[in-house]
Amino acid sequence: MDVRHLGNTGFKVIMECFLSAFENYYVQMPTNHDYYKQRWKAAGVQYDLSFGMFDGERLVGFIINAIDKRQGHLTAYNSGTGIIPDYRGQRIVKTIYEYAIPELKRKGIAKCQLEVITENEKAIKSYQGTGFGICKHYKCYKGTISSQGQQDFNLKKVEHQSIDWHIIPDQDLYSWDNQKESLAKGNYEYYQLFVNNTIQSYFVMDSASGYVAQFGVLEDSHKQWETLFMAIKSINQNVRINNIDERLRDKINAVESLGLQNSFNQYEMELFLDSAIV
Repeated sequence: MDVRHLGNTGFKVIMECFLSAFENYYVQMPTNHDYYKQRWKAAGVQYDLSFGMFDGERLVGFIINAIDKRQGHLTAYNSGTGIIPDYRGQRIVKTIYEYAIPELKRKGIAKCQLEVITENEKAIKSYQGTGFGICKHYKCYKGTISSQGQQDFNLKKVEHQSIDWHIIPDQDLYSWDNQKESLAKGNYEYYQLFVNNTIQSYFVMDSASGYVAQFGVLEDSHKQWETLFMAIKSINQNVRINNIDERLRDKINAVESLGLQNSFNQYEMELFLDSAIV
């Protein structure tokens, strides 16, 4: 077996390996190929800096990397890691990283980053064995919004570039796929909520699926949270919210007050390449 970059590997081959690796996973993964094509495009995946383990010509494991400068560091974000069932237990992820890290360093990349479900202890230990450390703890939710609060608001749909991201709170606490750089390349709608002609809150959403990528109030109060969720409900009452940083207690309390289910939790892990174990 040998490790190679995925720049010469067809998308269909990658997806066949991906779906095999994530069959019977902790959460049900979408199976539509176009979903991943769009998601990885928005994330900034570069296939020539993503890597796979090949048994002959068969792809049996992979690390799919998005590359971008985020929060001051040129970063390789792991958008997906998997090993097909027959090849597990052979330290393939560690072997791929041992190959990948020198390649990433040569491209000037300073940091690797990933997310992993907190129950996936084997994967966490594998990443820790490569030098990754836990840096954030995220909570994920889904369900139907039950809020019956204030409805006398004005909801304005805007463009990504018209939002003053500098005044939007907690931008450093969003995960990679929900950061403004990824949102700009995704299929999202942007809303600002006004009460008495004053902007009060905002949210970013895929209205068709109900996925809420960002949301927040400019003044932390129960009334503003309630009004915000009424606005989200007016677009789609069935929502999914991934990766709320556990330090944002007021936001988490507001979400849980709606009756949404805490579906799973994740760690964000990071590795600075000057300290990588290779």
